[in-house]
Amino acid sequence: MSFLVGVALAVLLITFLIIIRLYVVVKNGSSYHPGAKGAVTVLVVAGSGGHTTEILRLMECLSEAYTPRHYVIADTDRMSEEKINTFESSKQHSKESQFTICRIPRSREVHQSWGSSVISTLNALRYSFPLVFRLRPDMVLCNGPGTCVPLCVAGLLLGILGMKKVLIVYVESVCRVETLSLTGKIIYCISDYFFVQWPSLRNIYPKSIFLGRIV
Repeated sequence: MSFLVGVALAVLLITFLIIIRLYVVVKNGSSYHPGAKGAVTVLVVAGSGGHTTEILRLMECLSEAYTPRHYVIADTDRMSEEKINTFESSKQHSKESQFTICRIPRSREVHQSWGSSVISTLNALRYSFPLVFRLRPDMVLCNGPGTCVPLCVAGLLLGILGMKKVLIVYVESVCRVETLSLTGKIIYCISDYFFVQWPSLRNIYPKSIFLGRIV
């Protein structure tokens, strides 16, 4: 019984946040421009394997204005931290550290059941809220790992509470040609900018932005 109550509360919370998000977007439009007053603090969600590779390719295109960079990885991810450190050390940054790596519980493991995924996602939310509220990024940048869902929800809540407007930018993986990933379908509703890399997806999802292959 308690499990069903937890699921119902999670669904109600997400629905409520989506409604508030739509209201804020309609009311304010795109008047917020991060970086207009200086550097842009970016929270980068890195998934394991291909997701990390793609997000780091995307980070290569960002200027030095995006600093500090806060990378968030799942606590069970053993490879992404090394890739991020290698990537950052290869760039010509100042001697002062301009990036951090944080860990939160994974929302959903590969082949994990949907029922248990709800519980693990709620657990990830419990860690995501204090992390995002502490870092207060200008932008959340992600490209598909389930770990980004609770972080985007936390960023959304930051704006709803009037503490800080956080842009949610999602780049769908290049391997998604005809349909969005599950994470993409969720984030599509609450994102500020949603990029796809195939024109077929642009035709299906009118809110999305197609600029060709960008990673």
